[in-house]
Amino acid sequence: FAGLADVSISEDIPVEGEITVPVGSRSPDEDYSTLDEPVKDTIMRDLKAVGKKFVHVMYPKKSSALLRDWDLWGPLVLCVSLALMLQGGSADSKDDGGPQFAEVFVIIWFGAVVITINSKLLGGTISFFQSLCVLGYCVLPLTVAMLVCRLVLLAGSGTVSFIIRLIVVVAMFGWSTLASTAFLADSQPPNRKALVVYPIFLFYFVISWMILTFTPQ
Repeated sequence: FAGLADVSISEDIPVEGEITVPVGSRSPDEDYSTLDEPVKDTIMRDLKAVGKKFVHVMYPKKSSALLRDWDLWGPLVLCVSLALMLQGGSADSKDDGGPQFAEVFVIIWFGAVVITINSKLLGGTISFFQSLCVLGYCVLPLTVAMLVCRLVLLAGSGTVSFIIRLIVVVAMFGWSTLASTAFLADSQPPNRKALVVYPIFLFYFVISWMILTFTPQ
């Protein structure tokens, strides 16, 4: 490094000083933590989020609304509600409807898990719990169908009653299938969408069949 000895630094160029990193003022939102909010606010925020997801299911369109902030509270409420309404059928008269509740609960959650695993194996880009969230929330139309069928059965169980229940169940079955595929369609490879839709079709068909064939004790 013999040439470096001839290098001189001009006196008007400062070579010393403070190196500081400018720090902007933090906004109140950055300092806010959900751990500091009241329990009431937390519950209300979660209830509003669940309600918004119900609205998205009732008005299905290609959207990632159910995928951004997934939760399993809504699917759990729908599953329990549907299982409670399905218990007490004539097939369960000897067991007070206990096995019917467990049966519905297992079918819904086990079916949703199988469909999710199938979607992931086919190259789906959404996470495991996001898929469970969508499939669970899309049971909402079938839960409404079960409620309507229970009300219709209060008036009788004749041919007219069966036709009304058939129309309601078929309409809600199509609604659930279309809603779930609308939310999950973009997460699948284009050439494998049919392989993903078919298990979803079977999943909601089984639930619909249980609703249609339900007869009160």
